[in-house]
Amino acid sequence: MSAEAKVRLKHCPTAEDRAAADALLAQLPGGDRALDRGFDEPWQLRAFALAVAACRAGRFEWKQLQQALISSIGEWERTHDLDDPSWSYYEHFVAALESVLGEEGIVEPEALDERTAEVLANPPNKDHHGPHLEPVAVHPAVRS
Repeated sequence: MSAEAKVRLKHCPTAEDRAAADALLAQLPGGDRALDRGFDEPWQLRAFALAVAACRAGRFEWKQLQQALISSIGEWERTHDLDDPSWSYYEHFVAALESVLGEEGIVEPEALDERTAEVLANPPNKDHHGPHLEPVAVHPAVRS
């Protein structure tokens, strides 16, 4: 592994970071459910994997994502009751990731908003009647 790769990995979450994060998760809205921060939906796993991959690629520091997540959750807490059923950790995670990627110039927020609107305009099961064997394509909302 190159020295550059080691430096990049150093800034990504470690087992110790995860243990510290678990302690913080226990304090999040959602009570005991916050301790079991598994992935309920495939998109949640993809969002987390994307964040880890971008961090390891050196596109941002993990601390940036943590700060953006704290900000997103804080804003929600200021405007909602802590028992509000609309609480979704991974929606805040994705909002934080979008914010960081936008700040770093990796994703253009306007292009991301347009692509999100396109995806949401499709029926939920569009093109899900058969397998898709081709690789996932990167949409133009991502700058190289």
